[in-house]
Amino acid sequence: MRFVVVTGMSGGGKSTALKMLEDAGFYCVDNLPISLVEKFVELISMPNSEISKVVLGLDVRTDQSFSDATRVLRQLKEKGYQFEILFMDADEKVLIKRYKESRRVHPLALDGRVEDGVRAERKVLEGIRKKADYVIDTSHLLTRELKAELDRIFVENGEYNSLMVTVMSFGFKYGIPADADLVFDVRFLPNPFYIDELKQKTGNDREVQDYVMKSEESGEFMHRLIDMIQFLIPNYIKEGKYRLVIAIGCTGGKHRSVTLANELYKRMKDQGTYGLKLYHRDVDNHSI
Repeated sequence: MRFVVVTGMSGGGKSTALKMLEDAGFYCVDNLPISLVEKFVELISMPNSEISKVVLGLDVRTDQSFSDATRVLRQLKEKGYQFEILFMDADEKVLIKRYKESRRVHPLALDGRVEDGVRAERKVLEGIRKKADYVIDTSHLLTRELKAELDRIFVENGEYNSLMVTVMSFGFKYGIPADADLVFDVRFLPNPFYIDELKQKTGNDREVQDYVMKSEESGEFMHRLIDMIQFLIPNYIKEGKYRLVIAIGCTGGKHRSVTLANELYKRMKDQGTYGLKLYHRDVDNHSI
């Protein structure tokens, strides 16, 4: 029997993951009282049980201590029950934004401040997150990308990529991305904005890509960037880092940064040792 415990930050995508795993053939149980967890596991583990794939959802609630949940999981391990832990996470600002958009009350925001609830929950879940077999950050993950990742791990039994790398383009005029780990400024490259026939196009258009990449500086920059990233990523994985955001910025985030981000993504793709996604933050931003 495959037994998966799904937990994580409120707003991190736990409910969505449960629905996706249910669609994939798992028997899913959510918000089971902690006092019943051990008995539930005993029943589904009986030799004559017809259930072969089970998901149990656990989260922070005001009516139960999460320390009780971790204690029960520890006892199950000691008794020889095998299970995997999937931790759904997201950046603090993303979690706050999701809660404010949904107008829901955070389970630990006793005074009504979502920010305090998110930080308190992060502290409560710190221990189980460290013990998780899989950590999926949904900050910039599309629904279809989350489904693909869950299918790869729990349906196709593929190798789990502990590090998810996001290559992001942005415009400095709109601010540096708050969640960026590595920031590179490519405003030193020739700017297509001043070429009439390229001004209204973006780095997703072939004409702009050819214009930017034909400069010697672009090729040299990309060569040095790839060399550094190939050195950094194995060390990040060794250190236990699960998310890396590489941000490449130009003035408006439409031409040079998009071109270089596309090129970097193309060269990093299919490496196998990490997950990879591409995100153009400001390519459609029409603000002055």
